[in-house]
Amino acid sequence: MVGARRPETRWVTRLIPLFLAGCVGFSTHVFVKRICVDFYIENRKKSHVATAFLAVYFAFMFLMLLTYFRVFLVIQFDPGVVPLGRLAVEQKDRERERRKKNGCCNRGGDDLEANRYEGYWPDPNVDSPGLERFYSKDVFICYTDGRPRWCSSCSNWKQDRVSHCSEIDRCVKKMDHYCPWVGGIVGETSFKFFVQFTFYTAIYCIIVLVAAGMSLQEALQEEAAVDGFVIALLAIGGFFGVFTFAMTATSVRYICVNLTNVDYLKAKTLVHQLAIRVPRGTPPGPNYGVITYPLPKPQPSPTSPQPSDPTATSEPVSTRDLLAQRTFAVVRTEKGENPFDIGVYRNWKSVMGNNVVDWLLPFNRSPCETFENNESFYEMGPLIQELRVRFRLPEIPPTEKVGRDVELSELNGRGKSSGNGKGNGNGNIGEPGATGL
Repeated sequence: MVGARRPETRWVTRLIPLFLAGCVGFSTHVFVKRICVDFYIENRKKSHVATAFLAVYFAFMFLMLLTYFRVFLVIQFDPGVVPLGRLAVEQKDRERERRKKNGCCNRGGDDLEANRYEGYWPDPNVDSPGLERFYSKDVFICYTDGRPRWCSSCSNWKQDRVSHCSEIDRCVKKMDHYCPWVGGIVGETSFKFFVQFTFYTAIYCIIVLVAAGMSLQEALQEEAAVDGFVIALLAIGGFFGVFTFAMTATSVRYICVNLTNVDYLKAKTLVHQLAIRVPRGTPPGPNYGVITYPLPKPQPSPTSPQPSDPTATSEPVSTRDLLAQRTFAVVRTEKGENPFDIGVYRNWKSVMGNNVVDWLLPFNRSPCETFENNESFYEMGPLIQELRVRFRLPEIPPTEKVGRDVELSELNGRGKSSGNGKGNGNGNIGEPGATGL
């Protein structure tokens, strides 16, 4: 389980479920005993109204609790965090040994759980573990130099749609927000269940408000005594009803445009930088650069430049390595363009499931979790083809497409041990001239 770094956040997250349980218990008591039994059955002799209210109430309370426990358990045991990189794991082990050696003393404070890892710059190793997972795709999010994004805290290359959560100090797939109401970070593995929970809670609150409002109105019309518990129930139902309805509406909007809360906050100004596969040996264009993977491996010589020097001399390239090479053009989108938008209906199904049963019941996970494709980490929309046309990128020839399976096999087989192929010229990012990137 991954918890928040700050102790106050952890305690709030642990206490809120008890608070919610108390609210549901209080609501159930007032709804069943004071409204349905005392008011409608005993005082008004309207058992049919009480029966209808009770049936609807318990049906949606069951769905609300079912979705809550589902999202809570997923967040606790499978929050969608990315495994730490080797350097971060080593740092964590060193911190653990230091704490054991020094006892309770801790330079980071008394809260041992809040201890953070030291940051690391992007791994300069051309055979960096995990790098081959990116250039075995046809398109991925990258930096200006064509390399994938890097998380210095987790010491990892960040896959598409992975964001670092400062609250838990870990990278999370499709991170949406940290929510103490449901026990932690809401991301790829839990977002569907979170939406279902807020949806059913909003309906539950509407049922409570309708029953409480009707009983209160009838009592006022007959000038009977007003039950203070019913007033309290109206207040609780109104607060949580407005809150969960707003959360449901906001989340549905995010799903329809295939964004998370993190994405949406910067959607209008965000510019994506993409590495799009082009034919091997493609030169830089007037408005884009190129990079060829695997990156060149410098010769270990005292007189040769450092490995990070792009003018470094590479080892001879074998025929096998040439077949495994892939060239990518590095291009930029316009502000607000979303490469992951595949249309409202398909966006919805990628999160909520392929049928109505999946949409309503919290059993199956989101299809985007198990998306498997050699082209990208997540399904991408028509924007990729538009970028090819916009930047006049050459199409991959059939000869390279035919050898795709062999090429991928070569990449996966040599990703951790070889990676010594030359790029276009020197195998590094090609400068696109005065226009730059």
